[in-house]
Amino acid sequence: MKTRIVVCCFICFLSVPTQAQHIDSLRIMFWNVENLFDCKHDSLKQDQEFLPEALRHWHYGRYKKKLADVARTIAAVGEWKPPVLVGLCEVENDSVLRNLTRYSPLKKYGYRYVMTNSPDNRGIDVALLYQRGHFKLINHRSIRIPCLHAKERPTRDILHVTGVTLNLDTLHVFVVHTPSRSGGQKASEPRRLQVAQIIKDATDSLFQTSPDSKIIIMGDFNDYPHNKSIAMVLGATAPIPPLKTNKLYNLLASQSKQKEVGSYKYKGEWGLLDQLIVSGALL
Repeated sequence: MKTRIVVCCFICFLSVPTQAQHIDSLRIMFWNVENLFDCKHDSLKQDQEFLPEALRHWHYGRYKKKLADVARTIAAVGEWKPPVLVGLCEVENDSVLRNLTRYSPLKKYGYRYVMTNSPDNRGIDVALLYQRGHFKLINHRSIRIPCLHAKERPTRDILHVTGVTLNLDTLHVFVVHTPSRSGGQKASEPRRLQVAQIIKDATDSLFQTSPDSKIIIMGDFNDYPHNKSIAMVLGATAPIPPLKTNKLYNLLASQSKQKEVGSYKYKGEWGLLDQLIVSGALL
């Protein structure tokens, strides 16, 4: 029997260059919160595992505790200055995010959120929390991932959020949760390559409009920095000078071969399946 232990919190910080010295850097965070479900049944989704009468005994008390734990962790990441942007994956619905942002210790930070409404069978989605005082939302959209064949299960949408920072920089933020490695890395790889190509097409379109586009791509890619989806399709390599503004760089690529560095642990080994990728204009 395989045992998989996922690190609860995978955190990355990014200092966005500013045009004025008095404006601070922008702190961001990504976290796969793993099955952040409420305890109510959605008849359209396969969420039976997370109900009070199920084997997990997912009752209201456990749900509220998880919300509080998630909130405290996000707050602790920022110390005196919480992250402006928080990407999340494996959240069930709008109700969960409303409770997290308005009825948990996060309330005082004034977070608002946008999320996808994916066709994923289990009902898990990706979301972005943002502080309205530091990031003005312009637009957001869900990018649907078509199935490659009729028997294939639908996967999570990509979330594309556009907003403006305090220094009037326009940011494009993509939050991603690609298909898992269920069935084996090789057999499942075409789906992740497909998602990566869709992201690549979206970023190429932005670069065509503006070569200096400021882009952040964060999420659970279920692939390592050296895998095809990241290194070849996205072309996201380690940020080694000279840098190009219209190229993608994986800020974690250089750490992937270091021992005891990773975002999850499997059979005692650390791995880096979660990524933070940015355009050269942010470096």
